[in-house]
Amino acid sequence: MRRGSKIAIGTAAAAAIAGLGATGVAAAADTGGGDDGRDVELTGADLQRASEAALAETGGGEVVDSEVESDENGYEVEVKLSDGRQLEVQLDANFAVVGSSEDEEGDDGD
Repeated sequence: MRRGSKIAIGTAAAAAIAGLGATGVAAAADTGGGDDGRDVELTGADLQRASEAALAETGGGEVVDSEVESDENGYEVEVKLSDGRQLEVQLDANFAVVGSSEDEEGDDGD
């Protein structure tokens, strides 16, 4: 087999393996991280879209936490306002706001 063919096959195999890894991460996010009860934080484009929607709902503030909501098939974003209050904004799978409430317990339930 020619060296160029070996390189092409190796590159294709590496890309396929990377794709499978990304699919596994996406599946974990879709299911809320599995059965162990741990929260799955949003990252990348999902975090950006969820943050923008939450900040538009609250009129500003700082995103301090985010997670996939497996029960509701959506997302939850916690926003700290300039007056110290913290709001939880619930989003559906399309990043539309479906509700919000004041988080009396603070960040991460503390």
